[in-house]
Amino acid sequence: MGKTVLIVEDEKAIVEILKFNLQREGYSVLEAMDGEDGLALARAEDPDLILLDVMLPRMNGFDICQTLRSSGCATPIIMLTAREEESDKVFGLESGADDYITKPFSMRELLARVKANIRRRSLDSAQSAPESQLLKVGDVTLDPTAMAVYKRGRSIDVTQKEFDLLARLFSAPGKVCTREELLEKVWNYAYFGDTRTVDVAVRRLREKIEDDPGNPKIILTRRGAGYYCGEG
Repeated sequence: MGKTVLIVEDEKAIVEILKFNLQREGYSVLEAMDGEDGLALARAEDPDLILLDVMLPRMNGFDICQTLRSSGCATPIIMLTAREEESDKVFGLESGADDYITKPFSMRELLARVKANIRRRSLDSAQSAPESQLLKVGDVTLDPTAMAVYKRGRSIDVTQKEFDLLARLFSAPGKVCTREELLEKVWNYAYFGDTRTVDVAVRRLREKIEDDPGNPKIILTRRGAGYYCGEG
């Protein structure tokens, strides 16, 4: 069954070129020209990925992303932005986006990111095991089968990429993973990524699972090398 991509973008020319190239790659395409319609389509159609512009009529992309994530939606979201400021890119990731790409973008790069994010979601769904092998570090428990995270028995809401990142670190306690390695293994691409994506995801995870995010005990930093988790 083909995968479906929802484009939420108010520039018709961009929608058309995205639609043409995505359909040529075999994707089904949904489109919305403003934020409210985009949010409604995302909820009603459950697409496999959302390409989400930042500047939209009626509701901006950051608010759409935050609304979807707060409701438990784990669909991969790639933010499309004409803004160059690093703060806007970071804010998009902190809003719950899995990735971002700046206009004007290379269609080859965009298609690679779409494929990587959809493939990662499909692999995670296919790898559910009959029996769960819980991963635990400190008072945080990861259930790979249920794709759930708990802290002292309380469920923690995480995005797909946050879960994948945590699973990668928890699976080898004490092993340092470089940002480049995490970008390749979690985000599933090695050539187009920005390592700041990893830093933002780690910061968001720390805010969710650490008692004191400024003094982390679960996800630790090895200066000049990367990240690792304690051994419980």
